Amino acid sequence: MEELLRMEHISKRFGNFYANQDINFSVAKGEVHTLLGENGAGKSTLMNILIGLYQPTEGKIFLNGQEVRIDSPSQAVKLGIGMVHQHFMLVEAMTVFDNIILGDKHAKGVFIDRAARRKEIEALSEKYGLDVQLDKLITDISVGEQQRTEILKALYHGAELLILDEPSAALTDIEVEGLFAIMHKLIGEGKSIIFISHKMREVLRISDRITILRLGKVVGTVNRADTDGQKLANLMIGKELTESQYEKIDASGAEVVAELDHVDFNKESKHSGLSDLSLKIHAGEIVGVAGVDGNGQTQLAQLITGVLAPDAGEVHLKGKRVAVFDPNGFIEHGVCHVPEDRNLQGLIGDMSIAENLVLKDADDARFSKGRGLLLKKRAIGDYARRMAEKYDVRCTSVDQSVRSLSGGNQQKVILARELENDPALLVMAHPTRGLDIGATSFVHEQMIGARERGVGILLISADFDEILEMSDRIVVCFEGGIMGEFSGKNPPVEEISLAMTGK
Repeated sequence: MEELLRMEHISKRFGNFYANQDINFSVAKGEVHTLLGENGAGKSTLMNILIGLYQPTEGKIFLNGQEVRIDSPSQAVKLGIGMVHQHFMLVEAMTVFDNIILGDKHAKGVFIDRAARRKEIEALSEKYGLDVQLDKLITDISVGEQQRTEILKALYHGAELLILDEPSAALTDIEVEGLFAIMHKLIGEGKSIIFISHKMREVLRISDRITILRLGKVVGTVNRADTDGQKLANLMIGKELTESQYEKIDASGAEVVAELDHVDFNKESKHSGLSDLSLKIHAGEIVGVAGVDGNGQTQLAQLITGVLAPDAGEVHLKGKRVAVFDPNGFIEHGVCHVPEDRNLQGLIGDMSIAENLVLKDADDARFSKGRGLLLKKRAIGDYARRMAEKYDVRCTSVDQSVRSLSGGNQQKVILARELENDPALLVMAHPTRGLDIGATSFVHEQMIGARERGVGILLISADFDEILEMSDRIVVCFEGGIMGEFSGKNPPVEEISLAMTGK
């Protein structure tokens, strides 16, 4: 196949730290080339070099056989490189049409022939099956349609090489099928795609070639036909990864650390409410909540962590009825939380790793004087370095902003903060969403360790395999209610699947 892109001996150094080291990577015309690696392996840095956000410390980039210098994202667009980021780069207050024509190459001064541009966009939309509503505001369309808008925008601006970063992370199964159909059409038209995903099934299904990064270096490039999931996982991690089989526990005789008793919240809503929900969580067990996203799981997590107050029913923590619902009160009762959106709810991005690790303990005498008035920076730094080592947070310094970490390392910071608070109840909402195999395995091992220390864990996950693997007991949430309860040991998969659909 004819080569479109070649990156030769690319290195990127930050101080003494190499995020990328001597990387060779190429993409042929009309292929899907997957970039695979753990969080922090260097995938994002390499793509940021390709789209002009970073300049390489060493190395060269060739497009269609010609050496190019990509010194800005706008230059990358001119060269036919488009990127659809995991977190979409759309202006929410604007329509789909206006987002697509932002930075329009056809504009003459401030004037744009909107009718002509609309025809172009509609033709592209029809050609590639990118169904969008051009006059709708971004805030009024689904996540899948936002993604199609991003792809359409890249194609409208002339992309021949499309970078898709974790494109299925927030999509439903049906939307993923639609995305793959679009990808096949693009490849059929001679476009090229760099696909970044942690989901092995997707990688094996859609890729032509796969390049694996580990610790900033390429460890191999393989043809899809010559590999399987186990081989790829071993290359990613650098050791043989065996499938875990965690022992399932019956904790029915243990202390009840949390109980919801006939709880209602916004019960008229099938997708953002709770209706007559009763649930017990015992010390030393993992209770998995299975269900299609949007059946009250978010509200369940918010209610049991004190963010929401129920309209009816009671909540008990360690046998005591909760009278006042506020997150700080729940924290004092030993409730810790790994939220579903780590960036919006779990971390303060502009603060350092060290500061995020002690967010809940700023008034602790270990870290401050006068109940938080004067911080003990040396003590905080020493503690943060110990936590970074204990929880394998890969960083250059605990003083760097937490925003600069990969998703897996951000999740480790949250885990460290929450687990070190010695919780009685740990609420984990989608704890491995967007994480690679290695980081997922680490999170699961931390959960098992917490369970063995007597922590009661509520696991909410849209990943059915994760629920089956980790749960001692499984409850199914459908339209805000509990549809059934099942043992995690030899669970009846078909019965659980039917319960998830309301049957």
